Amino acid sequence: MITMKDIVREGHPSLTNVSEEVTIPVEDEDKDLLEKMLQFLKNSQDDEMAKKYQLRAGVGLAAPQLGVNKRLIAVHFEAPNGRKYSYGLANPKIISHSVEKTYLPGGEGCLSVDRDVEGFVPRHARITVTATTMEGEPVKLRLKGYAAVVFQHEIDHLNGIMFYDHINKQNPFAVPENAKPVE
Repeated sequence: MITMKDIVREGHPSLTNVSEEVTIPVEDEDKDLLEKMLQFLKNSQDDEMAKKYQLRAGVGLAAPQLGVNKRLIAVHFEAPNGRKYSYGLANPKIISHSVEKTYLPGGEGCLSVDRDVEGFVPRHARITVTATTMEGEPVKLRLKGYAAVVFQHEIDHLNGIMFYDHINKQNPFAVPENAKPVE
């Protein structure tokens, strides 16, 4: 079972390296890792489990956050519109995105960052992602708003980019150009 002690923190080299693609069909070792990542997210959102194992709640986790530079992400959350997302994905790739931007009014957080980082993180308001599921099925997801933000945050990890790399250094709360907050 993955716990907070397994998650690497800021300064670890795997968080700034570009991750390698994994073989498709997804090998057992990678599938096993994705299942554990997804289970961590479910456990972290379960009050009893989170308290028992001292887990910080998370909605997404990327393999580099475990010190593994492979293009694997897991997401588990319910979007404000009620749609549930629960995936373990290999080689996710953003194939298209909107010009329009968005951001979370409360900023973003990260399981690998133990401090509050204030500021707006500009993201594309809509994206289309292709990937392969743990079961080996190709998927194409059209995402907007909160879901788009979560996926962009996790895919950034695969490219060695941290959420705060996007924040305007001179004015962290400057509303990004052509952007509306996620509702």
